Amino acid sequence: MATATVTPTPEVVEAAPKSQPVTLTAAAISKVREIMATQDPIPAGLRIGVVGGGCSGFQYSMSFENQSGMMDKVFTFDGLKVFVDATSAMYLSTCVVDYVETLEAAGFKFENAAVKSTCGCGSSFSV
Repeated sequence: MATATVTPTPEVVEAAPKSQPVTLTAAAISKVREIMATQDPIPAGLRIGVVGGGCSGFQYSMSFENQSGMMDKVFTFDGLKVFVDATSAMYLSTCVVDYVETLEAAGFKFENAAVKSTCGCGSSFSV
């Protein structure tokens, strides 16, 4: 039986188990590791969350953490630990975090299929 291999674009590195609320691309993992290596002390992992605020109601947040919290779920992407609190996990379902570089700008980009609308500047969203 022949099977075809399909490579998604951008390349997504999945954590196990499949029920993770967020997915990071290889480019995002690489950039996070690059930034983490410049920190002293080197953090244990990356926290991704959703906080209230902005024009549309919610904003994404990213920060380094030295340990997980009591209500956190911990996911591993190619050796990178990602901490997500239980509340944020609800809003991050189907979210893909990528790192993009263009001539105009560079930064982390959140693609979330659950988002119903975003503000004009693109920094906040509603579900």
